[in-house]
Amino acid sequence: MPRTRQPSSTPADAGGGILQGGAWLPHGFQLAPHSHVQGQLVYAAAGALATATERGTWVAPADRITWTPPRFAHSHRFYGQTDVRLVSVPPDLCAELIDHPGVFAVSPLLREALLALTDEPERRAGAHRRLLAVIIDELADAAEASLHLPEASDDRLCAATDLLRADPARPSTLAELGRAVGASERTLSRLFRTELNMSFHRWRTILRIHHALAHLTDGMTVTETAVACGWSNPSTFIDAFTEVVGQTPGRYQAGLRIRGR
Repeated sequence: MPRTRQPSSTPADAGGGILQGGAWLPHGFQLAPHSHVQGQLVYAAAGALATATERGTWVAPADRITWTPPRFAHSHRFYGQTDVRLVSVPPDLCAELIDHPGVFAVSPLLREALLALTDEPERRAGAHRRLLAVIIDELADAAEASLHLPEASDDRLCAATDLLRADPARPSTLAELGRAVGASERTLSRLFRTELNMSFHRWRTILRIHHALAHLTDGMTVTETAVACGWSNPSTFIDAFTEVVGQTPGRYQAGLRIRGR
């Protein structure tokens, strides 16, 4: 059974800007850009979170965990009433994981190890280190399950993606965006593929899914979320959400209710 705790305002601060342990955070809570000498795992046992770096933004609903290697500047934003768990990974263990930020699926064993590590005081010497070793083993064998939205560098592409970020429901075609930022449709299409390694349509879909996760986590209905994020009808939204996240919006919300008990 998932563990539950009473809400608190912020996680315990271990000093030096490194937050460790667990706490309930309110919807919209943010941690400003910072970095650590250790690696960091952040898991929302309930709720959802977004981790942003210069390489883009990663979103993790409650069945995924974010990983940030040492010395990567990053920020966090939390969606819904979030049961956040933060785990610092010593540098000697970081080499077991990927050398760039990422998101991984959370297996039942990984979830229980994360909850135990962040819930319970260490009763025997070395117990937390052994739990951390289990977590690292689980992550080392896990495939990335990334909801990654990469950042642009070309000025024209940045301008186009900024327009979409400001209004994810914006219905503009690629040609219309091109006219707004002074680039041809063909140029923008090429930039999306060469800089961001995905099509314009795929990038906008991931952006909208990021916003959809935040809306669903905050209690918005599936239909309301579909409209707010730019889908013409709930069915197309449900199909897109299921393809990207791996479950329907309704099942995702049901899981949030179970974890939040």
